[in-house]
Amino acid sequence: MTLLEVDSLEVQYERKGQPPVPAVAGVDLEVDRGQIVALVGESGCGKSTLARAVVGLLAPRSGEVRFQGSRVRPVSRGARPPEQVRLQMIFQDPYSSLNPRRRVESQILDGQRGLRGAGKRLRGGDLLERVGLPAVVAKRFPHEFSGGQRQRIAIARALAADPALIVADEPVTSLDASSQAQVTNLLASLCREMEMGMLFISHDLALVRHVADVVAVMYLGRIVEVGPTDDLWESPMHPYTRALIAAVPIADGRRQVPQALPGEVPDPARPPVGCRFRPRCPHAFDRCTNEPPLLGVGPRAAACWLADEKGR
Repeated sequence: MTLLEVDSLEVQYERKGQPPVPAVAGVDLEVDRGQIVALVGESGCGKSTLARAVVGLLAPRSGEVRFQGSRVRPVSRGARPPEQVRLQMIFQDPYSSLNPRRRVESQILDGQRGLRGAGKRLRGGDLLERVGLPAVVAKRFPHEFSGGQRQRIAIARALAADPALIVADEPVTSLDASSQAQVTNLLASLCREMEMGMLFISHDLALVRHVADVVAVMYLGRIVEVGPTDDLWESPMHPYTRALIAAVPIADGRRQVPQALPGEVPDPARPPVGCRFRPRCPHAFDRCTNEPPLLGVGPRAAACWLADEKGR
């Protein structure tokens, strides 16, 4: 069953006296029940903007997001529509996503407001135990916890709404290596146990390789490759995907230095003509300048003329 459908989504930031910035420039994406879809790419490619548009925190310029068949509308001052309560988000920074003046339990149970037909309501302590924290800490304040513990609290708050799908926007970036592994494994096990879907956003391919079922690679506002995780890792079709994989450190004792991708992500307000990756691509040729490659249809696809010709 498809939980999330993103159809030709475009998100644009307006700037006074300057050209607008198309941060998301036509994205199609799907997440099924019980499936973890990872969205990867360099900083500035539009991942977080896409995440916020998916949950309704940003209004799209065009396109549509559907959750369980219903259109996701931008969040307003009023209460969210009941059908959107089960679409939850975990933010990157656990320090700023919690109110320092309120006890942990009251913040966790905020997620149950407006929830209908969810059956048994859980106490804050029950939800804390589900994410690996003792119930007795429910009366404490956020400043009494470490970064990894705060992110577990943020996960418990999302679980309070009995979510069908969670959007996790770089949920472990601000944590130390040990906490990153613990929180990532926790999210993956909860998805399997509760049959939730998850859109897991990260710039770390080595991390998503171990948890994601499908990987979508994003560059300058567009998806340039998508496919099952193992297939994409073993045989990347797009030069950008190959460059990202080559930049991942490998602890194999050979002392090989990861290969850095040359250049920087271009200004999204003035994207290159033709293929957006062309200025940094070692395989670019004339057609890349004249025609923008399109992402193919199907579970395994890449927006690259070389991949298209190879597929033929």
